[in-house]
Amino acid sequence: MNITSNKVSLKCKDYSVSGAYFELKHDDDLDILITSPQPKSEELGQYYKSEDYISHTDAKRNLFEKLYHTVKGIALKRKLNLINSFDNETKSLLDVGCGTGDFLQIAKANGWKVCGIEPDEGARQLAINKVGNHIKDASTINTLPNNSFDVITLWHVLEHLPNLDLQIETYKRLLKPKGTLIIAVPNFKSYDANYYKAYWAAFDVPRHLWHFSQTGISKILAKQQFKIKNTLPMLFDAFYVCLLSEKYKTGQMNFVKAFQIGLLSNLKAKRSGEYSSLIYIVKNE
Repeated sequence: MNITSNKVSLKCKDYSVSGAYFELKHDDDLDILITSPQPKSEELGQYYKSEDYISHTDAKRNLFEKLYHTVKGIALKRKLNLINSFDNETKSLLDVGCGTGDFLQIAKANGWKVCGIEPDEGARQLAINKVGNHIKDASTINTLPNNSFDVITLWHVLEHLPNLDLQIETYKRLLKPKGTLIIAVPNFKSYDANYYKAYWAAFDVPRHLWHFSQTGISKILAKQQFKIKNTLPMLFDAFYVCLLSEKYKTGQMNFVKAFQIGLLSNLKAKRSGEYSSLIYIVKNE
């Protein structure tokens, strides 16, 4: 994807692994921010090699990780209810970036035929242990047959993926006619993003290559004739992101301050619609 503007909006630090700084450049045409420079595909893996990268482990070593997994359990049930609410011909599900496989596990237990894509070897093995050999490396997605899934989900994954336009083209190919694409991503237009600015944890450079607005998501999907049918908030995300943002800004997790900013962000979003993270329900028409 070509950057149509060299305007640097922010300079952000990689707090998780390298400590390096990256620029966020605004694409004026799409209204998204683009991490610059972006690591090459063969270099991306090294930026995930951290014990603190929580979505690749099932660890519950401290209060923060225990809270994360408690909230995750609630979120999993909501995700299941969401996919069950659609008209699904065969209940076939592809979860891209499935992590340790918890969503696929609960979906499989509820009658879904599941398939997962996960590039991280450690997380992929944990997922295989939960749902069997339905979990594949990212390189195999191009071998999956056309029109084979009722639902494709990306839970905080699209922002990690290189070749953005090619990704969307692939999901178009894999979805059945009238199938549903579900994309959950952070929203850099939210109040908490504006409050924390360069310290906002959801920028998560350079693992997050793209940073989306509602306008940007709509324009990117429109290239493949996808239509957004509904947009839903992820209310818990504001508190989680604010906790990490407080740590980056002040050196410690200030639970009280993070709760206050997260709550304020959700309250302001009731009027503006600009929640910290959003779920886009997209139809293949």
